[in-house]
Amino acid sequence: MLWFTSDNHFADPRVLRIDRRPFANMPEHDAALIANWNAVVAPDDEVWHLGDFARGTTEEVEALLAQLNGTKHLIIGNNDPQTTLDAKGWASIQHYVELTIDGQLFVICHYPFRTWNKMGKKSINLHGHSHGKLTPIPRQFDVGVDAQDLRPQSIEDVIARPRRKAKT
Repeated sequence: MLWFTSDNHFADPRVLRIDRRPFANMPEHDAALIANWNAVVAPDDEVWHLGDFARGTTEEVEALLAQLNGTKHLIIGNNDPQTTLDAKGWASIQHYVELTIDGQLFVICHYPFRTWNKMGKKSINLHGHSHGKLTPIPRQFDVGVDAQDLRPQSIEDVIARPRRKAKT
């Protein structure tokens, strides 16, 4: 199965304050997000993480990656330090990718686009970065954990999910 997620911000205490995630501390936050990931992603699944994965040493990021199910691809986010990029455990690392899934083109980046490739031909933009705070536009989906119940989502679930209004 194919999964998408973004903006876990493992080991980054700013996320508790800025995004008001419902955890008392980072160990509780990280343990919950790891459990949520592994509850839906099987070891043989593929996961595209759309940036802002984790802070920490390369060894700490590698240890975290080893705890998470699936073959993991990283789309680089603005808060991904070199230690995250250097960590072993990523199947691929890039800033942007276009995937065709069941004949549908998906334009994938950490950042939401105002326009994107083949937008007029019904392509879909998947992004993170905005933590569920942007007003949705047609065929654009925030796959970040704040917009997706703090867990990875299948592409079918992302597209079928009722659209939320931006958080205030």
